[in-house]
Amino acid sequence: MRDLSDTVALVTGASRGVGRGIAEELGAAGATVYVTGRSVADDTTEEMPGTVTETATLVTEAGGEGIAVECDHTDDSAVEKLFDRIEGDHGRLDLLVNNVWGGYEGHDETFGYPFWKQPIDRWDRMFDAGVRAHFTTSQLAAPLMRAQQDGLIVGISAGDGEKFRGSVPYDVAKTAVDRLHQGMAYELEPDGVTSLVVYPGFTRTERVVSSFDSVGEELPDDTHSPEFVGRAVAALAADEDVFSKTGGIFKVGDLAREYDFTDTDGSQPEPYDLPTDPV
Repeated sequence: MRDLSDTVALVTGASRGVGRGIAEELGAAGATVYVTGRSVADDTTEEMPGTVTETATLVTEAGGEGIAVECDHTDDSAVEKLFDRIEGDHGRLDLLVNNVWGGYEGHDETFGYPFWKQPIDRWDRMFDAGVRAHFTTSQLAAPLMRAQQDGLIVGISAGDGEKFRGSVPYDVAKTAVDRLHQGMAYELEPDGVTSLVVYPGFTRTERVVSSFDSVGEELPDDTHSPEFVGRAVAALAADEDVFSKTGGIFKVGDLAREYDFTDTDGSQPEPYDLPTDPV
């Protein structure tokens, strides 16, 4: 078990899915974890299960300290208030996980349509509640990390080398997330702050499970739990030499082999390969 008892972390978009899995595993390592999202109490997005309140409770039950903060990351003033609170409470931030992602809202059969048939609001959601949200959160995290000459920013993205991600808006947005964190790594390097990207594989999020259930299909064998991603992030956060990875892009399956961790069922899924061609 990694020891992150001295770590103050922020996981954005942690009501459910990958964000919740990351937050819970950081809690299991003893971290103080701020978890953000729009879903609180009985008010959830798209009637999907999961709230930041529930996630914060899971973090605390796992052994850390979970702090739920309702935050719409497309609202700059709300994000500023979030960082005012973190700075007021702790005066520092050791780990930022840019996980928030609104690009799947309104997901339907048009997701894989050619670009000329894509609804324009999908592009807007992916960039406003995805790329831009990662940028604004990182902007506010950077001064805290630069002041302490240390810190780790993890961007949760998706991809597989130069392979096409199956949808033009999705492909462009995820490429932008990758490039954002690589550019930040370049500019933060003199301050000793690490910025890198993690690629989950085919993850059994609530949305994915619901999608397969709705058509009466079994989940593929190559899926993994959200906690598997969390264990990758926890391993990176506990790595004293993580700065050597700044600017890099890492698949969870590869990190599992490097840091010797498994999924919740004891398996060690292979790094995910997209079944598409390079572009």
